[in-house]
Amino acid sequence: MADGGAMFGAIPKRAWQRKYAGSEDNLCPLAMRCVLAISGDRKILTDTGMGDKHLNKMSYYQPHSLVGIGEEIKKYGLCPGDITDVVLTHLHFDHCGYATKAGENGELIPSFPNARYWLSRKQWDNYRKPNRLEADSILAENIQPVYDAGLLHLIDNDSQICEGFEVRLFDGHSNGQLVAYIHTDTGVYTFPGDLIPTSAHVPLEWISAYDINALKSLEEKGRFLWQAERENYILIYCHDAKVQMSRVKRLNDDYKASF
Repeated sequence: MADGGAMFGAIPKRAWQRKYAGSEDNLCPLAMRCVLAISGDRKILTDTGMGDKHLNKMSYYQPHSLVGIGEEIKKYGLCPGDITDVVLTHLHFDHCGYATKAGENGELIPSFPNARYWLSRKQWDNYRKPNRLEADSILAENIQPVYDAGLLHLIDNDSQICEGFEVRLFDGHSNGQLVAYIHTDTGVYTFPGDLIPTSAHVPLEWISAYDINALKSLEEKGRFLWQAERENYILIYCHDAKVQMSRVKRLNDDYKASF
């Protein structure tokens, strides 16, 4: 759950509640969706949700109905040791909390011991010296053990993780957020993370108050959506509790989700 005013920023409640219903307390139900891509010997996980390390610190957000990734990937015959790559879109706790877990002796260790963890250098620099707006959302226990284990790989530019899976950098919500592009036989699936957290955020000016630079978010959303509409990409929404994915359609000088 998150406050609707925070999720939708300058958009009036009368407008956003028609697209994304909230409670009487203006709390909106949210998902913390992650993506597993399997191709040959590569098993790539994008984002890890918040995990369970921070539950006593995050009562304001009222986390509930959490599903452990370790249990979830068993449905695909996998265990954490089978994951070859973990892409962290950015270091806010709700996207990377399960990057680490408590070991047998209580020490924090990487949750996926055989994986390369991919993160933008901008995000790593932001962790080392966080700005005031993001400092409370970036927790050392979620990334430092990965670095200490030698599993962290920093990305400076748009990069290909493997054939058919690439990441591109976008600023606005947080500097150096990674957006995943997954090429399949049925089209290109994208995971824009908090660049477009729900289907209601597709219109250009629907920008979260959590974004550190609203004007940059507007510019970066436009850059992403122009290509997404042109190339008929499928968007997977990380936080939309009802809509898992959609395409987008141009509407005059703006965009909307297309189902």
